[in-house]
Parts: sequence; C-alpha cells; structure tokens
Amino acid sequence: MAGLLDLLNSDLGKTLVNSASEQLGQKTSTTSSALNAALPLIIGAMKNNAASPQGAQGLLGALSNSNHDGSILDNLGDFLGDSNATKDGAGILGHIFNGKEKNVAQAVSTKSGMDLSAVMSLLQMAAPVILGYLGRQTRQNNVSDAGGIESLLGSLLGGNAQQDQNLVSQLLDADGDGSVVDDIIGMASGSKKGGLGGILGGMFGK
Repeated sequence: MAGLLDLLNSDLGKTLVNSASEQLGQKTSTTSSALNAALPLIIGAMKNNAASPQGAQGLLGALSNSNHDGSILDNLGDFLGDSNATKDGAGILGHIFNGKEKNVAQAVSTKSGMDLSAVMSLLQMAAPVILGYLGRQTRQNNVSDAGGIESLLGSLLGGNAQQDQNLVSQLLDADGDGSVVDDIIGMASGSKKGGLGGILGGMFGK
C-alpha cells in the first residue's frame, strides 16, 4: 500500500488538492501544505481508535458502508462539491477525534498558514476521502479483522504505531490554547525518522 506522500502525489491527491482549493478559495500550495499536516493526524487518530477491538470493528463497519466503499474516488471533484460530503466529514471527525477536532485544526492552521475556518472545512472534505480510500484498500486486500485494519493504517503511516498514537493522543488531550503544538512538533522533529513523527517533522519544515 502506498504511503501518505505517494498518495498526495498521486492523481487522487492532486484532484483533492485542486478541488478543495477551488471550493475554499485557497492557493493550491496552501491547501497542499494543510493536507500534508492534516492527513497523518486523521489517519493516526483512526489507527489510535483501531487499537481497541471495539474501535477496529467500528472502523471496519464504517468501511463496509456504501458511502465509504471507495466509489467516491471515481468522481471526487463532484463529491467534494456536495454539501452532504462535508456533513459526513464532520461526523467522521467528531468520532475519530472525540470532539477535539478544533485542536487538530488549530495545529494544522498554525503550521500551514490557512485560516482556522478553512482548515475545518478542509478536514471535513478530507475525512470521507480517506475513508473511501481505506474502504477500497480493504476490499482489494481482503481485510476483514482488527489486525488487518491496523496493519493497513500502519502501512499508510509508515509504522511506529505506539509513538504515532501517543503523538495524536497528546494533541487531542490539549486544552486548546495552542501551546501544545510546538511541543508536539518538537517531538516529531527529534531523533525519530520514520512513521507519523517523521512525516510531521518533514512536512512542517522542522
């Protein structure tokens, strides 16, 4: 399975960047920077949830839904322009981030330069796309259990599961004042080179 950087550089990633930029009235470079910051956090939170049997089954159940079977990827531009897409995305974010999606948006906004309102909309657009991508991958790879979905998410992130989950958890445990962001990015830019930390460190230019 391709990693995040491969995904963002693919035709699918370019369509997501271009369509989201048009919808949000943002430069493609700004949208790309925001997605580079946001996608590891979205997928890391999904992997965090999937670490428990109940969470893994919940994610597998969501991926079996016709809304997340990957069919949206075949007509992504039209999907992103549909108001139902952002509604679906808001529900996904609330679930995986346990109501702390504003902390995530604040971190992405700080590091990408995109304003907070636009980041929230971008996260809502990206979440169903990620689920659709995962839904297609589960079918292509015959993933049907907790171990399989964790492995799938881990391959997308690059491994180092426990450290990645801790990074996401610290962000979600923040009180929202923004001070935690520098600490988290500091963790990501340390000696750890792979996985979510390495992706964050490289993408945030630290």
